[in-house]
Amino acid sequence: MRLQEQGVLPGDSVSLARPRLVNPLAAVASFVDKTVVIAELEARKLRHDPTELITRAVQPTLWLLVFGQVFTRIRAIPTGDLPYIAFMAPGILAQSVLFVAIFYGIAIIWERDLGIVHKFLASPTPRTALVLGKGLSAGVRGLSQAVIIYVLALLLGVQMNWSPLGLLGVLAVTLLGAVFFSTFSLIIACLVKTRERFMGIGQVLTMPLFFASNAIYPIALMPGWLQVISHINPLTYEVDALRALMLAGGTSMYGVGLDCGILLLATVVVVILGGRLYPNIVT
Repeated sequence: MRLQEQGVLPGDSVSLARPRLVNPLAAVASFVDKTVVIAELEARKLRHDPTELITRAVQPTLWLLVFGQVFTRIRAIPTGDLPYIAFMAPGILAQSVLFVAIFYGIAIIWERDLGIVHKFLASPTPRTALVLGKGLSAGVRGLSQAVIIYVLALLLGVQMNWSPLGLLGVLAVTLLGAVFFSTFSLIIACLVKTRERFMGIGQVLTMPLFFASNAIYPIALMPGWLQVISHINPLTYEVDALRALMLAGGTSMYGVGLDCGILLLATVVVVILGGRLYPNIVT
């Protein structure tokens, strides 16, 4: 009856609306493409201010040249067959990535104040793609720190692992660590929403994360309560994997596969959570 009222006779062919089937591969390709676009957009900022990479290199340089050289000479920390400076180099790389990434959330607050976040949220880009893209851009900054640490380690006589698999592994672990900590930083920014609160929390978190890991001393030297914290600290697994992949004859306490698996799982969790919380930055 309704078809007749609309001027359509029963014998006529009617085009009924059907739900469009989404090709899973096309959906994944679209997600990856949008993520890469966001990452490229963020990484372009380095061309406008490359001095950031130089200033970020000062702190790891001081750690390796001053702290590392002194403790290598006095041999106060037992590191087995590895010289202390070699033991420390992967930890300083992880520390550099942590310090670059953990304050990444401040950029989200600035973008909110400039109205850029509103434009991102008005686009059809998935929220998780926005978050992951920003995390990957932090990874680009982290990889620049890896280059600096490699150069310093060579100058200090550290025996490095130059196998293609080892280099790819360092690349992947550094990228994963940067994505995790930058997304964790974004989550904090979405919760606190102000620069002052964010800076306070960021400063409180960085050093405990660093010292409650195996970056500059073995876990066996820690008191029991600190060992428990180190085992739930993602930085511990990042350092453990880097130590096995970066150094000639380096070994992993937990296994590189387990280290990467824990980092990947933690990264997936924070990216999903960050995608849900990202719109809250504007409310």
